Amino acid sequence: MVGLAEPSGGEARIGTVRYVSLPDPLLRVGAVLEASGAHEGRTGRDHLRVLCRAAGLPMSRADEALAAVGLTQAGGRRVRAYSLGMRQRLGLAAALLGDPQVLILDEPGNGLDPAGIRWLRSFLRAVAASGRTVLVSSHQLAEVGQLADDLVVIAAGRVVASGPLHSVVGSHGGLEEAFLALTSGAEEIR
Repeated sequence: MVGLAEPSGGEARIGTVRYVSLPDPLLRVGAVLEASGAHEGRTGRDHLRVLCRAAGLPMSRADEALAAVGLTQAGGRRVRAYSLGMRQRLGLAAALLGDPQVLILDEPGNGLDPAGIRWLRSFLRAVAASGRTVLVSSHQLAEVGQLADDLVVIAAGRVVASGPLHSVVGSHGGLEEAFLALTSGAEEIR
């Protein structure tokens, strides 16, 4: 979706525009693809300030984003001292710097403890309730079942189901059962 890989077919659009054609993409889309994008020797705050400067955003956005993800106190610590969960939150703070309308998150709950997962779920639901779009890619099906309104299930690079959560789960008895039934025959790609 953000142009890091060339699709073999089709295209992804943010609204009606491909990501690579968006003017000021950081103001439209925030993406977290992995939690280790920050320089280990910088503080969390300095990492965000570098991103603000590169994007032409006010430096105040760094502290606002740290506060939004609950890292205000940790913002002055070097990233090397952050847990994986704190790095996930820092990545989310970076994605929020431009106050985007769309968030794209890959495995955002990875490394979070149960309290962190609950916080993330509440946070992402609040973001969605504010009228923004939140796209989450995850293999943590139990968490997806508590978070998602709509699903897209992909197997072997193809969409095998999409729609409201209840519709995709259907009569399978649960999301895990639905996922396994929908992706059966794709074992060779696992």
